[in-house]
Amino acid sequence: MKELTLPSNPGPIGVFDSGYGGLTILQKIRELLPQYDYIYLGDNARTPYGTRSFEVVYEFTLQAVTRLFEMGCHLVILACNTASAKALRSIQMNNLPIIDPKRRVLGVIRPTVEIIGQLTQSRHVGVLATPGTIKSESYPMEIHKLYPDIQVTGNACPLWVPIVESNEAGNEGADYFVRKYISELLSKDNQIDTVILGCTHYPLLLPKIQQYMPAGIRIVAQGELIAQSLKNYLMRHPEIASQCTQGNSCSYCTTESEEKFIESASAFLSENINVQHITLE
Repeated sequence: MKELTLPSNPGPIGVFDSGYGGLTILQKIRELLPQYDYIYLGDNARTPYGTRSFEVVYEFTLQAVTRLFEMGCHLVILACNTASAKALRSIQMNNLPIIDPKRRVLGVIRPTVEIIGQLTQSRHVGVLATPGTIKSESYPMEIHKLYPDIQVTGNACPLWVPIVESNEAGNEGADYFVRKYISELLSKDNQIDTVILGCTHYPLLLPKIQQYMPAGIRIVAQGELIAQSLKNYLMRHPEIASQCTQGNSCSYCTTESEEKFIESASAFLSENINVQHITLE
C-alpha cells in the first residue's frame, strides 16, 4: 500500500457505496443527524460489486475508504451490503491498525441483524440481496451469532439493482422480477415472517415489494436502522464524534462522469447537488 499522509483535523463523515443505493442510507442518516458534514463517494464506474469476487471487492473498497480518509474523514460508513459482507472485517482487522488505529469503518449488516430478533415471531427470516451478499452468507452468520435459533433463508435478486439504476423501478416491467424473486424466496421456506432487504437499492422497489409480499410478512429496509445505529454509536463514542465536523453540509464524489451521477442520483435524491469526479487506485 502507498504511504499515506492523512489530515489529523476533524472532518466529515464518509459514506461509501459501489453505486447509488447508498444514497438511501445517506438520506436517512442526514434526516436523523443533519448537523454533521458528509462526503458521499460512489464507485459508479466499477459498479456493480454484487457479482465480483471477494478479493476485488476488498481491493476496491479499501481504495475508497483510503480516499475518504485522505479527504479528512475519521469515520466511514460502508453503505453497501456487498462491501460490508466482503471487505469490512478485513479492513477493520488488517488495514486500520496500519493506516490509523483511531479511525473507524462501519458496515450496514450488523445494525440490521441486531434488530431482527425483536421482529420475527416464527424465527424464520428471509434475505433478498445481490448474488455477492447471498453467496457470502454474511447475514446467516451474523444472525446466528446473536440469535442461534433463527432460521435464515436467502435469495439472490440479480436484476433488481439494474432495474433501479435504469430508473425502471416504477414501471410495469419491474413487476415480473419483483414477483419472481419473492416467490423463489418463499418457496424455500413458507414460515418466513420477516424479510430483510439486503441491498441499499431495494427501498426504491418498496412499493412493488409491498404489493407482492404476502400479508403478514414484515419487510425490513435498512435506512432508518443504520441511521439510528450511527446516532447511538456516536453517543457511545464521543472520541469519534468529536472528530466529525458539524457544518450541515454534504458533498458528492463519483468515479463516473459528473453528469451521469447527477442524472442517476435524481432517482434517489430530491435536491440539486454538486458532484466531483475522482479516480480510485
